[in-house]
Amino acid sequence: MQVGLTHYLFLSGILFAMGLYGVITRRNAILVLMGIELILNAANINFIAFSRYGGMQIDGQMIAVFVMILAAAEVAIALAIVLNIYKQFRTVNVDEINKLKE
Repeated sequence: MQVGLTHYLFLSGILFAMGLYGVITRRNAILVLMGIELILNAANINFIAFSRYGGMQIDGQMIAVFVMILAAAEVAIALAIVLNIYKQFRTVNVDEINKLKE
């Protein structure tokens, strides 16, 4: 049995669904960020798979590296924001942080 494009797309779809579920249902800000990371990893798998099987040459891999760099920057900034929110409100639950509107 050989691994083909459909296997990669199926894996990517599962990761995307898990990430979307994590973003929609979780109240903890850290778990929401983990869901976003899963969604970005699903996109990376698609880029790599289409690069290999779709004849995109190296373009798909370059885009995937760019997405990984953006994800690393997003994690650094988001964690700084979450730490400041925890310092201010003593919680990281997204539902309990409604005082930011004021």
